[in-house]
Amino acid sequence: MDISSAQKIVLVSLICSLFPVIYGWGIDGHYAVCKIAQPLLNEAAADAVKQLLPKSADNDLGSMCSWADRVKFRYHWSSPLHYIDTPDSLCTYQYNRDCKDEDGEKGRCVAGAINNYTDQLLSYRTSTFSQANQYNLTEALLFLSHFIGDIHQPLHVGFTSDRGANTIDVHWYRRKTVLHHVWDNSIIETSEERFYDGSVDDLINAIQRNITGPWADQVPKWEKCSLNKTTCPDIYASESIKAACEWAYKDVSEDSVLEDDYFLSRYPVVNKRLAQGGVRLAATLNRIFS
Repeated sequence: MDISSAQKIVLVSLICSLFPVIYGWGIDGHYAVCKIAQPLLNEAAADAVKQLLPKSADNDLGSMCSWADRVKFRYHWSSPLHYIDTPDSLCTYQYNRDCKDEDGEKGRCVAGAINNYTDQLLSYRTSTFSQANQYNLTEALLFLSHFIGDIHQPLHVGFTSDRGANTIDVHWYRRKTVLHHVWDNSIIETSEERFYDGSVDDLINAIQRNITGPWADQVPKWEKCSLNKTTCPDIYASESIKAACEWAYKDVSEDSVLEDDYFLSRYPVVNKRLAQGGVRLAATLNRIFS
């Protein structure tokens, strides 16, 4: 029996839900990026996303935004595509130097993945059906949506020796964790609990109000790509390693206890990176499908 690509996505997602995984940005962070992006889509992009999403998603991109994390156990090859390791303490990113996996294969990093899945999705409108069918465009959409979120998490463009702060043990208030997890999950969860009655939707609404209010004059710059490119992951990665050095790693050492001083100064950075990720995901999809 033949099944569609979208049906395969649903099947894989159901299987993967049985296995524990480590998420990038965390479920709420990825959900926020996609929920911010979808209302910003133009008519052509909104229609394409609706056509490519599994029917079970009910045209809600946010509901599928963590799919790429859930399938890591099946698609082992995809694990290096979620991050970039940069040289320790340089606080810079260069595609030719840094975009490679642990075996040194060039292009296997989150920036390379964004370029690849952008190119695949361009076949949706420029190729014949038979040519477009060489790719699974549903998976391409879900990977791209997830990876644009990942590249905006500062510690997904972190230092090589600590694996993006995955080996730096800290205490988030009284709870032991690692610094990477603090930026994936803890800052977002604490801000939800403290300011939004535990509601991720209220957090998203607050970020959306900032996008149309205090940050409105910055949005055109966020959306813009250099040299008429469809997407610009090198810009996003350079911003992330800069933020990692200035905010994530700063004043943190092994067994640091991170409390209000750290949280209150860092959660605005996280909120803006979520906003930028959502705006740029929308801008990229608009350019792809228009």
